[in-house]
Amino acid sequence: MEMIVCENLCKRFGEFTAVNEISLRVQEGEIFGFLGPNGAGKTTTIKMLTGLISPSSGSASIGGFDVVAQSLQAKRVYGYIPDNPYLYEKLTGREFLDFMADLYSVARDNRSRKIDDLLCLFALDTKGDALIQGYSRGMRQKIALAGALIHDPRVIFLDEPTVGLDPQSARAMQDILKELCRRGVTIFISTHILDIAEKLCHRVAIVHRGSLIAEGTVDELRAESAARRLPDDIVVPFSLEEIFLELTGGLEYADLIRYLPT
Repeated sequence: MEMIVCENLCKRFGEFTAVNEISLRVQEGEIFGFLGPNGAGKTTTIKMLTGLISPSSGSASIGGFDVVAQSLQAKRVYGYIPDNPYLYEKLTGREFLDFMADLYSVARDNRSRKIDDLLCLFALDTKGDALIQGYSRGMRQKIALAGALIHDPRVIFLDEPTVGLDPQSARAMQDILKELCRRGVTIFISTHILDIAEKLCHRVAIVHRGSLIAEGTVDELRAESAARRLPDDIVVPFSLEEIFLELTGGLEYADLIRYLPT
């Protein structure tokens, strides 16, 4: 089943086109990486998919619900964690999760157990009764994701989910996302950490200057890159980082090395 669909999605701000006719289809239970340089249109696309801003043209649906015409139904299907989530600092972690449960009309008969389980899942069980204002950046990322999971969403959007996490917490986050995927949850993740995207995602899309320039599995993108650069009888395992830099022009920065003072 296609859980995320967008067709010719565009966003214009005056004369500037931030997102230019992007079309994507993401399947149920898939981890989909959405990659691009700063200013490529990634966050703007996610904001349109989650109904935070309206598209200038085109359409998008989540779980079969149009994000504009059926916004409330669509919002019940997904959870969203921005790159810098806003949290109510005068609430404890437990109170924040209870507040999020109210927003999503989570039944009260098993709410306490669900909150306890989420706090344990993210190793916040000893901090659940502490004010969020005392949380580290990594702990804030964890409680934000816990809040997005409180209503058992079928789709999760994450914008730079590992920012501020130490290596152990980043690995735990990846393991959690893999387990959610195994349970059939669709993960749409935007990240600059291409090593994580290469290991974690089933498919990736690369956007540049608002346009989709590549989409497929890492192996498919690697084969396309090899076909552009090598004879047919030579196979080189290009990394996702190398492919990304090739497609977005990042390899040009290597020329700047000669300007370093000696």
